[in-house]
Amino acid sequence: MFAPPVCDVHGPSAPPASMFDSVPGYEGTVAGGGGGYLPPPMPSYPAPQPGPAQSNWNIPSITEDTAREAFSQYASSKCCYSSAPVKDGVITNMEAYNTYRYRLETFIESRTTEWSQQPYNGQPVDAYTQTPPGPWDIPAKAPTFFQDDKQVIKVPNTSSVKNCHTCLGMGRTPCKECAGVGNKICWVCNGAGNRSSGDRCHHCQGRGRVNCSHCHGKGSRECETCKGKRQLLVFINLKVIWTNNLDDYIVEQSSGLHVVNLSKVSGQEMFRDAQYMVYPVMGFPDPNVVRAAERLVREHQTRFSQTSRILQQRQTIELIPVTKVTYKWKGDSHIYFVYGNEFKVSADNYPATCCCTVM
Repeated sequence: MFAPPVCDVHGPSAPPASMFDSVPGYEGTVAGGGGGYLPPPMPSYPAPQPGPAQSNWNIPSITEDTAREAFSQYASSKCCYSSAPVKDGVITNMEAYNTYRYRLETFIESRTTEWSQQPYNGQPVDAYTQTPPGPWDIPAKAPTFFQDDKQVIKVPNTSSVKNCHTCLGMGRTPCKECAGVGNKICWVCNGAGNRSSGDRCHHCQGRGRVNCSHCHGKGSRECETCKGKRQLLVFINLKVIWTNNLDDYIVEQSSGLHVVNLSKVSGQEMFRDAQYMVYPVMGFPDPNVVRAAERLVREHQTRFSQTSRILQQRQTIELIPVTKVTYKWKGDSHIYFVYGNEFKVSADNYPATCCCTVM
């Protein structure tokens, strides 16, 4: 019977650190990643330039017909809402509120390395033939700006051959099911060799044990790490990750509509600026937006430039229309809000709801 090497029956352990060579420029690389992102070289791009000031920051208010139609669609979408306030209610006042959303996107490229391995099948071995290129010197084709993506690249001149650490270069490991013995207690006679009647157990032929079906009685199985090849090709993989990081700021408005509602709708884009590194927006009439732009631009450049390469930034300002509608129904005044390009409606205290009963 094949004698498996003495190793952990419960499965392969992590490869030892001594298995990997010291590669110039990749000294902190570990197996399975975890080494953190690699700081990029200092960029040579031009400083951000201020964009042109925008002058038209307003949009027309919605009409009464638009407000009424939005209210009608809102009520009809609710199974327990009567349409009476829509049909009989009289609009007495409409107030428009300019609500701004500033959004900053920073598209970055991050790089990290890790030792990887695969069964050795005669692949080229190039370690020590030349000095490997640095992590940020290896070309990688970036995707379209502001779209997340990732790519794994084998680092040239880092491949070498090592004996498999799991099977100690034997190509086989002890069978987990039988602990390397090659057989198991017969489940029919429970190891006695005879049936309860005294007759010999036909399942195990009186032996009390049966060959392990997983290893076919060999006591060992093909090594899962090297697939029986006994050797591994070890090399460094470079992981390139492109990520779009987005933050936005919505100006608090005094209409009474909850700001959280505005995160679900779009507005009219009033300003757009995209370049390698943007300059905080200037000339905007609302000082809250100016302060938010300055803060977010500073935070993004500080947060991402230390461990990643900034490829592009984009900032936009949307004007989200919000109209507060006051109407009278059955002698009482009520309000609802129409907001966003989608003409969404919020009416927390709709005056004609009923209790639905499921039969």
